[in-house]
Amino acid sequence: MARILITSGPTRQYLDPVRYLTNASSGRMGVGLTEAAIAAGHEVVVVSGPVDVAYPSAARVVPVVTTDEMLEACRCEFAECDGLIGVAAPCDYKPRHVSEQKIAKTGEPLVLHLMETPDIVATLAHERRDANRPQWVVGFALETDDHHFRAVTKLQKKSCDLIVLNRPEAINAAENSVEVIDPTGTVVGAFAGSKGDVAKRIFEVIEARLMRKATL
Repeated sequence: MARILITSGPTRQYLDPVRYLTNASSGRMGVGLTEAAIAAGHEVVVVSGPVDVAYPSAARVVPVVTTDEMLEACRCEFAECDGLIGVAAPCDYKPRHVSEQKIAKTGEPLVLHLMETPDIVATLAHERRDANRPQWVVGFALETDDHHFRAVTKLQKKSCDLIVLNRPEAINAAENSVEVIDPTGTVVGAFAGSKGDVAKRIFEVIEARLMRKATL
C-alpha cells in the first residue's frame, strides 16, 4: 500500500476582503482519482482548495484557500508520501497589494499589478529530487494550443514522471478527455468519458508505470 498526496480544486487570491481571482475548477477529477486510489487499497491525503464536491470519507482532507497555503500544506504532507498527483488548478497569479477595505468604484479603470504564485508541482518535484527521495510525481497540464508540445515542456520543467494533458472544456464539466504522457513525449494512455471513469484509467497507468516500478 502506498501513501498518496493528491491536490485538487482551485485556489483563490483575494484582491480585497470580498473579491478574488480564481478559476472554475470543480474538484471532480480530484474526487475521481481519490476514489480510484482508495479502491486500489492505498492511503490518500487530499489538499483541496474551495470546492462543492465531497471527497471519500476514507481520505484525509486538508482544506486550503490560497496557492501559498496549498504549497505549505503539501510540503508538510509530501515528505511522508510515496507520490504526488497534482490535479489541482492553483491560481497562477496574485495581486501585489491586497486592499484591507472593499475596493470602491471610481468611474475609472482599475489597474491590478499581479505577481506569479509558486508552482506547487514543480517545487515539490524539485525538492524531492534535491533530497534524493524515491518519490514519483504526476502533473496535469491544461492547454489551449500546441497541446502536446506545451504539455511535454511542462513535464520537463516541473520534473514530473508523467503528465496528464487535458483541455479547457474539462473545467467544471462532468466528462473529460485526456492523454497521459511520459518523459520521452510518448502518449502512454488516451481516455475519454466521465471524470470518474477517466480518473480510474489514469490511476491504472500510474500504478503500472510508477508504483509497481518503485516496488521492484
